[in-house]
Amino acid sequence: MKKNLLLAAVSLVALGAAAPALAADLAARPYTKAPAMVATIYDWSGFYIGINGGGGSSHATWDLVGFGRDGSHDATGGTVGGQVGYRWQSGQFVFGLEGQGNWADFSGSHVGAISGFTNNTKIDAFGLITGQVGYAWNNVLLYVKGGAAVVSTKYDASLAGVSLASANDTRWGGTVGAGLEYGFAPNWSVGAEYNHIFLGGKDQTLTGGFGALAIHTAQDVDMGLVRLNYKFGGPIIGRY
Repeated sequence: MKKNLLLAAVSLVALGAAAPALAADLAARPYTKAPAMVATIYDWSGFYIGINGGGGSSHATWDLVGFGRDGSHDATGGTVGGQVGYRWQSGQFVFGLEGQGNWADFSGSHVGAISGFTNNTKIDAFGLITGQVGYAWNNVLLYVKGGAAVVSTKYDASLAGVSLASANDTRWGGTVGAGLEYGFAPNWSVGAEYNHIFLGGKDQTLTGGFGALAIHTAQDVDMGLVRLNYKFGGPIIGRY
């Protein structure tokens, strides 16, 4: 019995002495690399739809055919409408196509230097079909645009508030513009845009109770718009 107890005590002492050496021989805890940081960048690619509103001005000139300049005026007012388009991004460059349609009330008049009539011009609608090229700083996009424009205009010659002759005209022209857009939330962006529409000149025949009045009109349009867009698809991508 004493012999067994002695052997057990000797074994415990031996194990106690060997424990530090065994611990030293165990493999060290493997090093785990911290997860890589992910930088979030905005992706402008995808279809989008939006609304816009603002104001504009058209400088309109009236010439009486065969007689000369009857005068000019600025037709000013507000506009509201919508747009739909698609953009794709390559690096920091962004390319796009867009269609836009607006109701408008750009109105103005002058008293004719030759006719004595009150010559009224009113743009009541316009549309733009444009291409875009832009440069993005993450969720900030600066772009230029250009393409075709179509404008609906009403012309009226009146005297003492009574319409004598009028005409409606739908005219095609060109447009250029520039804008700045900011992605403020997932899929949402807000921006400001300037557009100039080149319409050139055109002969018009106004008709009514007075008879017929042949005029040549020319006008260009300048406008500023505030835009709100919703983009379909993921707004951000990860960059390691």
